[in-house]
Amino acid sequence: MNGRRKRQAAGYDAPHIRLGRAGEDRAARYLSEHGFTILARNWRNHRLELDIVCREGDVIVFVEVKTRSSERWGGPAPAVTPAKQRHLLRAAQAWLRAHDLWLAPCRCDVLCLVGDDENTFSVEHFRNAFDFSAALDSRNATWQPW
Repeated sequence: MNGRRKRQAAGYDAPHIRLGRAGEDRAARYLSEHGFTILARNWRNHRLELDIVCREGDVIVFVEVKTRSSERWGGPAPAVTPAKQRHLLRAAQAWLRAHDLWLAPCRCDVLCLVGDDENTFSVEHFRNAFDFSAALDSRNATWQPW
């Protein structure tokens, strides 16, 4: 067993892992408090992952959660790079395919949290943070792996 697995087995999490987990818990609570219905958390399909999938009315919302302890190095928003956006779009497509919801209206939101524990996070919600309607057109974007 390698060192990482030993630490995980012993219940040890690095501080940034604990911070990220607390941020995702706070983000899910924030979304629920604002009328969203959580459908999935940390959904995975091979190398693709979605932090939170929820529903607001009839819209499926794919939420990327970015948590930082401070804004000293630019805060969480700059971490949602174009490459990260493409990765999220692939994951969203995989989720839609897995749930046969291709025709459902959907969007991508980003929740940026800054703080040091679950009780002191500030939350900034970017609705429709980036567009992926063209990527979902006809279920056949040029970059789809299938």
